[in-house]
Amino acid sequence: MFDERRRQAALEELGILDTPPDERVDRVARLAKEMFGVPMVSVSLIDRDRQWRKAQIGLGGNEAPREDSFCDYTVSQDRTVVVEDASATDLFAENPFVTGDPHLRFYAGHPLHAPGGEPIGTLCVLDTEPHVLTDSQQDLLRDLAFWVQTELAQDADIDHAAVVQRALRPRVLPEVEGYTIAAGAAPRGMLAGDYFDFSRHGDALRVTLADAMGKGTGPALVAATVRASLRTAPERPLTTAVADVDRLLEDDLADTSMFVTAVVAELQPSTGDLQVIDAGHSLAFVIRADRSWTPLRSTNLPLGMGMGVADPREPITTTLEAGDTFICCSDGLLDVLDEDDPFAHVDRVLAALGPDGAVQEALRLANSDERATDDITVVVVRRDS
Repeated sequence: MFDERRRQAALEELGILDTPPDERVDRVARLAKEMFGVPMVSVSLIDRDRQWRKAQIGLGGNEAPREDSFCDYTVSQDRTVVVEDASATDLFAENPFVTGDPHLRFYAGHPLHAPGGEPIGTLCVLDTEPHVLTDSQQDLLRDLAFWVQTELAQDADIDHAAVVQRALRPRVLPEVEGYTIAAGAAPRGMLAGDYFDFSRHGDALRVTLADAMGKGTGPALVAATVRASLRTAPERPLTTAVADVDRLLEDDLADTSMFVTAVVAELQPSTGDLQVIDAGHSLAFVIRADRSWTPLRSTNLPLGMGMGVADPREPITTTLEAGDTFICCSDGLLDVLDEDDPFAHVDRVLAALGPDGAVQEALRLANSDERATDDITVVVVRRDS
């Protein structure tokens, strides 16, 4: 049941209302504007009789009445709300924000929660023209809202930030006929700079493993940027998707000396054709059915270090035949393997235990081996015999 008193108390306890702009939150708003192609974005907190905006683009001010606001409705529903054309709905056609300034037509908002779970505001994207929002775009909006939520709560509850980051990981691994897929991650601290992700578009499976330099909040947020960008418009060719995230990181990280190594791969399951773009990571391999190793490496710089190079990163191409395994890991795994022949260990475990057993062994080492000093992430995709 919606508890307004508890909700208001949770908002006030965060101490965010009427605070100055925060570049970390503004950055998410700019990203949402670009990704959704809208002129207006707001991070709104619902106060007693007003909606106060921690960040806003195109709305002309930091406050608006709470009454009749779309964001108040989203908070009361505590779910994603998408209004593709407000003028064509019974609920919003006569709304003063539709019939008057700013003459809204499109609205999509996802609730922001306090550490205790109370809905306190929204991340929303708006336009004066109708839009149709796809399921993948709704997922993206939710992910960006989680990111904003983490930023707002991190000073009050770093544990909650870790929960949010875990929520951004794939809830279930994809099931692809003819393939066995396994993946896992073990952060060294509360927040990880590593992440892995899977996404499907058409018949293709896209696989990502990225490692932001360092540990803690900063790298975790950079990793979230990479994930959000790569999940936008999944139909984009692999080279275009990587070029877009490269550009975003160069713009945002130019003054931070931070960068991201990554492997972004796309598999055509029916044929086994595999395209791999390696951005300075050099830890992607194919283990052939005869136990030989094929490294999938390039001389590409990490993401965010393109240094103005306009040419797209060229993918490495190979084919997974029956019994072949694509494996990618973060460099933290190297700390806990035999330094003289680290991948012999991987080969033995993979042969004995299969993809899921190999991932579980890597995570066991991450949590028990005193040599483990960095985040460890592993992704394994095997084409079944």
